[in-house]
Amino acid sequence: MMGYQETFRASIEEPETFWREAATAIDWHRAPERVLDGTAAPFYRWYPDGQLNACHNALDRHVQAGHGDRAALIYDSPVTGTKKIYTYSQMLEEVARFAGALTKIGVGHGDRVVIYMPMVPEAAIAMLACARIGAVHSVVFGGFAPNELAIRIDDAAPKAVVTASCGIEGTRIIEYKPLLERAFELADHSPDHCIVLQRPQAVAELGDRDLDWSEMIATAKPVACVPVVSTDPLYILYTSGTTGKPKGVVRDTGGYAVALAWSMRAIYDVGPGETMFSASDVGWVVGHSYIVYGPLLAGATTVFFEGKPVGTPDPGQFWRVIAENQVKALFTAPTSLRAIKKEDSEGSFLDDYDLSSLSTVFLAGERLDPETLRWTQDRLGIPVIDHWWQTETGWPVAANLVGREPLPVKPGSASVAVPGWNITVVDAVGGPVPRGTDGTILLKLPLPPGALTTLWNDDERYISSYLSEYPGYYATGDGGHIDDDGYVFIMGRTDDVINVAGHRLSTGTMEEALAAHPAVAECAVIGVADPLKGQLPRGFVVLKAGDHHDEATVVADLIALVRNRIGAVAALKDISIVPALPKTRSGKILRKTMRGIADGADESAPSTIEDIAVLDALRPVLRRD
Repeated sequence: MMGYQETFRASIEEPETFWREAATAIDWHRAPERVLDGTAAPFYRWYPDGQLNACHNALDRHVQAGHGDRAALIYDSPVTGTKKIYTYSQMLEEVARFAGALTKIGVGHGDRVVIYMPMVPEAAIAMLACARIGAVHSVVFGGFAPNELAIRIDDAAPKAVVTASCGIEGTRIIEYKPLLERAFELADHSPDHCIVLQRPQAVAELGDRDLDWSEMIATAKPVACVPVVSTDPLYILYTSGTTGKPKGVVRDTGGYAVALAWSMRAIYDVGPGETMFSASDVGWVVGHSYIVYGPLLAGATTVFFEGKPVGTPDPGQFWRVIAENQVKALFTAPTSLRAIKKEDSEGSFLDDYDLSSLSTVFLAGERLDPETLRWTQDRLGIPVIDHWWQTETGWPVAANLVGREPLPVKPGSASVAVPGWNITVVDAVGGPVPRGTDGTILLKLPLPPGALTTLWNDDERYISSYLSEYPGYYATGDGGHIDDDGYVFIMGRTDDVINVAGHRLSTGTMEEALAAHPAVAECAVIGVADPLKGQLPRGFVVLKAGDHHDEATVVADLIALVRNRIGAVAALKDISIVPALPKTRSGKILRKTMRGIADGADESAPSTIEDIAVLDALRPVLRRD
């Protein structure tokens, strides 16, 4: 195989040749003759005349090739004490039967199905069953509050909703059915049916529109795959919008399958029979791409983990999963490793497990601070790869191609541009900036296969949100720079760049300085309104468990540390020690919500139920009550 530079150059200079070859890794019902259709630019379409089925590529073809006995999905749930292995043949049987159940209630090609479930295998089964019959799934994280769920139901207008009777967060049982019923009350759209997976931890009372998952499966007949056009939507996945209304990212079928299949080998170096553990949730893009579709397209084994990295029951939880299942690649968020480090800073739990199968740790979802990188590398002794992408992109934009030519790791960098992604950095007026200079990160059009094609029922918003400010480019909303070696450094959202008395400062750079203190487990810096200087930074720091430093001394040390590393211009003098920071399930700190509360503006609760208590505890500190 070609090395990184040759591969990248080929993808940029001859994209149609590059992606035509990549498409040969996928089974096509009708092979595409055209690779890229730009006649309706900026709405580009990949493989427009091809036909395929994503479920066939994820399951059927592996069984047909004689690999039915290979493990497809490992369900590991420390919160319920359950572990179950599904072979490819077993997954195919379950998916084909549930697809038959959906067909029986009238769900077909193009219909939407909202999936509101915890991390149980049935979530993946429901997703693949939709793909099997050409229906469009829209997974909503099971911890979303009723109002957030109602907004998504109204936008997607699903024919059916698939849910479970409850989810489990640590030691708490969260009943989903009451939340779903409240969402139905708030929504204008009314789905025809609601399929409920009954869990023994909390059995739901079923109403007139409700159907029991087990009863439906018992009487359903398996159905075959329905070929769909490559450009048909596979799913809608909602991401936060600046107006408060979520944006329904539309993912096509063919381009997505090609991109994921290519990335599994080139980036993650995971192939048939090897195991990938992506510690996320199916409600997020990582769950779609690298818990469900990516590993199964590659013929690999995926781990479905229901739990948290610590507290269920110990900080060695991730290491246990890796050792028991011979995991080759771990994909998680830096916040998970910081949580482990906070409880087990010496890494003593590592000694209890054989981690010889683990080759690489991949981190994404937030900036990887150098201290967490060093801690993980020192403890595991393997490459720890930071990489960057978004819900909209669907797969990595910047990464280290471990499967092609592993490159040296640079602390603070999300690695290099992935083949297919043409990254540029511009200043406030759209002009290119010199290497090493921070600016706004753009992606040149057309975006490669697998990226969003538009927003659900909102082409105009797609253009205004991403394409209008810099014609010919997709605006990522992230800021950073590219160094002389081509390494990409993501310093945070452009709205996380604060303006202090005319100086543009990155809160990410300040967080990096705070995280270097030996007492700090994790931190966040936000910009708050100031009548004199426009904005001032405020820092919030969580100390490591068992740390006995005097808090006043730590704060003084941190202020000096930022001043020494960044300079007095940073003006970070306001630092609070807090017990926890509010986060999404994927590990992203809710900085925007924190800013709103601190500025006395939007005080709405976050979408994830588990973070309401954390945010409520933090609110008096943010408001200085």
